[in-house]
Parts: sequence; structure tokens; C-alpha cells
Amino acid sequence: MIELYLCEMKAISILLFMALVLTSCEDKAKDVEVFNENPQEDLSKLPLNEYAKRHVESSLSILGTEKYGLEIIKGKLDADGKVDAIIVVNRKQFAMDEAMKSENPAKSAEMAFMGNYNYIFYYDGGLKLISPPIAIPSSALVPLKVTLASISAESYQDILIDYRIRNANFRDVFTVSNHTPRKVFEWKTFDGLGTDKTEAYTFEYTAGKYGPEKDIVLYESTLEKLPANADKNTYEPKVTKTSKVAFHFFYIPQEQKYGMLKNN
Repeated sequence: MIELYLCEMKAISILLFMALVLTSCEDKAKDVEVFNENPQEDLSKLPLNEYAKRHVESSLSILGTEKYGLEIIKGKLDADGKVDAIIVVNRKQFAMDEAMKSENPAKSAEMAFMGNYNYIFYYDGGLKLISPPIAIPSSALVPLKVTLASISAESYQDILIDYRIRNANFRDVFTVSNHTPRKVFEWKTFDGLGTDKTEAYTFEYTAGKYGPEKDIVLYESTLEKLPANADKNTYEPKVTKTSKVAFHFFYIPQEQKYGMLKNN
């Protein structure tokens, strides 16, 4: 009788435990959201202007109230023959708003609102997709100046990006490889604007000495003096080329970047 009683109690305990577990599982199931298997909206089917705007605002968390600059520059940027594009974004207002929230807004202004406020995005015309943002740390007061030139090959173009760091201007050269822009060169175009010590260079792209990629030749140049009352952090001075070569760079395939030619 004792054994039968124990067996009955054990069976009842098991049933109660199972009932509790099942109830618990049912409650948890109600809290789990069913995954939405419907495909998300395919923005790539939109016109590029609209696709770019929505992609940029989503990627950079740009609010509808923010005023920002957006420019699209089209060209054949890789060997697939499709028309690609560089999307250029400037967030000057955002930079100024952020500075006003900081402990020292005057210092931010003095530094020409330096930071990650200028971006490029790469649109691949073959894939019909836009890349994540590529930040170009620089002054928010001056938007990036993007031009295209055939440097890596004559059949497509590379990306030249000019940007300001206070009273100096720099140029980056990007080439597209495996659907991704890759920086292969950077140098200043001028420095010291508004001071007694200035330097400036004119870039030329000549036939490569050691491969199909063009060499980059920098000529010493003179820099226009800063006009009275002009802002040294935003003024775009005239650069006048001389006949003297300052630096000569050639492409190094093993390193996938440019190196300086010595004793030129």
C-alpha cells in the first residue's frame, strides 16, 4: 500500500510538473515576435537620387530637420564598364550644432569644426548597391571636392578627393578594387595659407615608369596670398605651378600604394 501510494504521488508530481512547464512555454511563446519573412523594401530599385538620399540618412542617422549637402558624381570607376558614382555628403550644420552642445564651442570654431562631418559613399553600378559611409576627417566648413581621373587604367577612372584641414588642403587618391574604394595616395596641395611660411604643389599624372598605373608628379608651386578679411580656413587660393619637380611617386603593386622615387 505504501509503495502504491508513493507511485501515485510520483505520477501526480510528474503531471503537475509537466503542466507547469507547458504553461510556462506557452507564456514565453506569446512574448516572442514572429520573424517577418517578407523581404524589406529594395531601395536599389529607386532612382539613384532617391536611393542615395534614403541610404545616406539611414546610414548616418540624419534627422529630417537637419540641413546637409549631398552631391552625386558619376563615372566608370572600375573595369566592369558600368556607370558608378561617388556620393559626397557634408554635415556642416550638424557639426555646428554639436559644437554648441560642447563645453568649448569657441575652440571648435577656432579648429574649423574638424571631425567626421564629410563622407563619401560608393555606388556600384554593376551591383546597384551603395557602400557604407567612408569618413574623410576634415573641416566641416568646406565640403569635399571630388574629381575623377584615369590613373590606374585608361578604361576607367580613379577618385580624387580634396579636403581642408584648417588653412591647408589635402588630396587623397582612391581606386576601386573588388567593389570597394581603396586609398592609394595622399599629399597636401597647399599649406600655411595666411602665414609667412607656405608651400604648394601642382599634381600631374604621367605615364608609369614601372607599370600601367600612372606616376604622380608634384611640382613646386606658389600660393596666392590671403586677401584681407578672408577666412584662412575656407578661402580657396590660386596655386601657380613652377617648372621644378618636388616629388615623384610611382605605384607599388605589392603594397597597393604609391612610393616616392628617390634621387629624381
